[in-house]
Amino acid sequence: MTAPLTPPPPPHDQSSHQARQAPPPAGEAAGQYGEYGQYGHHGEYGQDGPGMKTELREAAVIAVAVAVSGVLLGLLWLWLAPHVPLVGDRSDSSWAVYLKDSEGEQAAGVDGTFTLLALAFGAVSAVVVFLWRRRGGVPLVVALGVGGLLASFLAWRLGVWLGPEQDVIAHAKAVGKGVTFSAPLKLGAKGALLAWSLGALVVHLGLTALFGPRDPEPPYEDGPYAAPPA
Repeated sequence: MTAPLTPPPPPHDQSSHQARQAPPPAGEAAGQYGEYGQYGHHGEYGQDGPGMKTELREAAVIAVAVAVSGVLLGLLWLWLAPHVPLVGDRSDSSWAVYLKDSEGEQAAGVDGTFTLLALAFGAVSAVVVFLWRRRGGVPLVVALGVGGLLASFLAWRLGVWLGPEQDVIAHAKAVGKGVTFSAPLKLGAKGALLAWSLGALVVHLGLTALFGPRDPEPPYEDGPYAAPPA
């Protein structure tokens, strides 16, 4: 009488084991981990911008263009600013110059005209720069600020240079005693030189916050790293 034979063990399913151990194909791995593969050392989703050298070149162009446009601001200021009337008086051989209207507000109007025009130019320059380069960047913002300051300074000096004569005594002698003439164009509130830069920065910041490009969010897919269901 022989003992019953022990049944052989069931065949091991090598195919399932190999399927678990084999790495996924390259295309499948890219599909599963695409949200991680899209990140690079240059920034999120590979969107690293045009490069620092390109941004610096663009910033230099913007700064020069904005500064040169200060010529138009100076001409408009000279044209639109109110005139401060003066009158000369002669006593013996000496001359004195007085304000014809001592209670007039023309001098304040000169500063106000410059400030309002500079704010308008700053807003327009910010809109143009944003439409040209929506991505923005620190170099472009710095270029707007520096260019606006240079443009304001250029407009101020140009308006003074093209305006009425600076030597009021010589002007009074030229026109004669008791004849009204315009005072030299001058900017009493030097803080108005910052109006262009401030207006440009505020408008550009607002446009970037409202209409600037947004970084895409990584897609959420079920996978080996997905959160377990609650």
